[in-house]
Amino acid sequence: FDFCGYSFMAIAIGVILGFRLPRNFRYPYVSQSITEFWRRWHISLSTWFRDYLYIPLGGNRRGRARTLVNLFVVFLLCGLWHGAAYTFVLWGVFHGLLLIVERLGFARVLGRSPRLLRHVYAMGAVMVGWVLFRADDLGQALAFYRAMAGQSAADQAAPFLHLVNHEQLLAFLLAFLFATPLVEHLGGRLRQLLPTGPGGTLPRAAARLHTCWRVLSLAGLFVLCYVYVLAGTYSPFLYFRF
Repeated sequence: FDFCGYSFMAIAIGVILGFRLPRNFRYPYVSQSITEFWRRWHISLSTWFRDYLYIPLGGNRRGRARTLVNLFVVFLLCGLWHGAAYTFVLWGVFHGLLLIVERLGFARVLGRSPRLLRHVYAMGAVMVGWVLFRADDLGQALAFYRAMAGQSAADQAAPFLHLVNHEQLLAFLLAFLFATPLVEHLGGRLRQLLPTGPGGTLPRAAARLHTCWRVLSLAGLFVLCYVYVLAGTYSPFLYFRF
């Protein structure tokens, strides 16, 4: 959400200046495979690697084996692009290997699996990868993996709700809500309920009502976020290194 928020701010500033930037995130956490995740996550970066590295290497035009090698090289360099550390390199290798496994036939297995199972697989793999991405070193990453497997010496009996306050819980719920297309879907359904004129266009009064609702809801959300930021402590931009 840190980087996604920055991307939306850049898009909004672009609109103010008179040009439109493409969306950089398309609800990546609803993905049901790693292939789909990379079609939704950090689209500008994946598009750049596709156009300037994957395709010049031959893309998928030189046989299956060369395609898989190209995928691996791209994600190895994607990891190095984030930083010259073993954790970033392993993160890139991890995603590259998962994409190769899906290309080798696992995608067909996923296609025959229930949607919930596909989503659990994708999110589980992504979370395992994020440990490598965020860890300071391999030792810290291994400590996180041990904790995820229930092998940590830390107190595991404390319920999650006892570790967060009401404000943090509200932030988690809002983050969960906006990580899905639910709000966008409800907005589209609401627009369908409004009366339409010739050609499916909204009458002037309905269009004004729709615009006012969007402006007021976004302004209210902005005020809430601003108050929350002022009340909190300084948090540096996570992607400043990249």
